[in-house]
Amino acid sequence: MSEELIDTIPTLDLKDFLEGNFEEKEKFVQDLGSAYENIGFVAICNHGYSKQRQNDLYDSIKAFYRLPDELKLKYDGSHTGGQRGYTGKGKEHAAGRRVGDLKEFYHIGKEIEGSVSPHYQSNIFPSEVPEFKSHTLEAYFTLEKIGKSMLSAIALFLNLNENHFENKVDKGISILRPLHYFPIVNSFVEKGAVRAAEHGDINLITLLMGASAEGLEVKRRDGKWIPITAVEDCLVVNVGDMLQRYTNGRLKSTLHRVVNPPKEKMNKSRFSVPFFMHANPDMDLSCLSTCVSDSNPKQYEDITAEGYLMQRLREIGLLDG
Repeated sequence: MSEELIDTIPTLDLKDFLEGNFEEKEKFVQDLGSAYENIGFVAICNHGYSKQRQNDLYDSIKAFYRLPDELKLKYDGSHTGGQRGYTGKGKEHAAGRRVGDLKEFYHIGKEIEGSVSPHYQSNIFPSEVPEFKSHTLEAYFTLEKIGKSMLSAIALFLNLNENHFENKVDKGISILRPLHYFPIVNSFVEKGAVRAAEHGDINLITLLMGASAEGLEVKRRDGKWIPITAVEDCLVVNVGDMLQRYTNGRLKSTLHRVVNPPKEKMNKSRFSVPFFMHANPDMDLSCLSTCVSDSNPKQYEDITAEGYLMQRLREIGLLDG
């Protein structure tokens, strides 16, 4: 499949992998791997996260973002390194940029009782929207389960044991990020700000629940930006930078962005809910030996998942230093 011919991302049926016969499962694995070697994105249907549960989640998220800014700031998570709670408007920027993105967001992560690690600190939930807690936690664990199935398929494509990633993500520091791209005012536009400047995701894979409006674009290797419109009832799942490192560039973490809407739609909000699936902090991201060869020499220095995450969080302005 030539990337030059792709104007939309492939759609695959996760049920083929989870419940199909040998041929259906193998076809899913090969089609997934081919897409990830090529454009780095797929849409996944029959994933098990019902539309009604997603709608309930979005309703609670919208209720939070309708709160006045001074109330939202009660749940500011800057003391957590931005890993929990609310991060205000324009605070995060893409690596290499100084202008903040036109968004605000909330982080929900995994809590491990008794842990002193900053990666498993307590979540922060808004009392004004009590259903926010139950719906976001349900989303977290549902998407984590789907993500583990995707990693199993990736492992098979790489000729690894199907459970290869299991002990590398069982204490993963994944993040659910309910996002609000707020209506745009001219003062921001004049500074050259965009809803999300082009970037690659830090983590292993990202699972994105259908966004409420257009705007997501993916950059092909020929430089052309192609729009990713939400396929009904599908999740968009893409390769992150950690998985690209781990596979020595075989699987592609593709640059993507969220562009500003046309002028007549600038007064509209956009909502989306990505789930950033991270490895355990101590996962060794050293390139797989099976992905290193004379024709594809090792491209990345050895580093742990935690070391790489801290490096990247500093680059995007969520950590000092």
